[in-house]
Amino acid sequence: MQCRLIIMENQRPLILISNDDGYQAKGINELVRMVRGFGDIIVCAPEGHRSGQSRAFSMTPLTMKKVSEEPGITVYACSGTPVDCVKMAYHQVCPRKPDLVLGGINHGDNASTNSHYSGTVGIVIEGAMKFIPSIAFSLCDYRPDADFEPMTNIVQNLVQKVLENGLPEYTCLNVNFPLVDDVKGVKLCRMAHGHWRKEVEKRTHPTGMMNYYWMTGFYQNDEPEAEDTDAWALANGYVSITPLTVDSTDFKALKEIEKFF
Repeated sequence: MQCRLIIMENQRPLILISNDDGYQAKGINELVRMVRGFGDIIVCAPEGHRSGQSRAFSMTPLTMKKVSEEPGITVYACSGTPVDCVKMAYHQVCPRKPDLVLGGINHGDNASTNSHYSGTVGIVIEGAMKFIPSIAFSLCDYRPDADFEPMTNIVQNLVQKVLENGLPEYTCLNVNFPLVDDVKGVKLCRMAHGHWRKEVEKRTHPTGMMNYYWMTGFYQNDEPEAEDTDAWALANGYVSITPLTVDSTDFKALKEIEKFF
């Protein structure tokens, strides 16, 4: 089944945008700039950094406040996780069901298995669970003042295509941009197989009274020569687009395990 848009005549599309870097981050404000011509925009994003929150939602009281408003764009800050932001906006401030959910633009990539930890990807999984076409955008640049301008044309083209055609039900797009001077092109990819190494670093407090631990480490691509993956695309100067699905059933394993019974 296809998630398609039903837009009333003379009614502009409604676009819901969130992120995990906070509503003041450059990335989300650049995304608003890029897509403001496509419809009315509601931004509901965390008050501050919520990176690594994945699909977490809060079971404690939340707050939400309107921080700015201008014709066609309203911005809210929420005390919760990125997924909380989508839920809060969807149920409390959106005048109707959004036609599109966007996550990002994230400062840093969310390719390969990193997408499982990503609050940016969590946003669009939540959108897909509500049967809304959804796209996550990330740039391989962690700097707060990263240059997002080179992404503009590709972001706009992809948003237009998804608004026009929709996406398969329970499917969202994870889009990552390499940090290069000239993008070679766009590749539709699968998720690379990889893992994190040396993830926990033990440190001693300056007082010497206690030890503490810092989540750190580095990502290892376990199939660096596989040219059909998002990790390969980014390493070689391409934008990667990876369709992700809410249904995480392993159908291959399902058939194998059937033999056990």
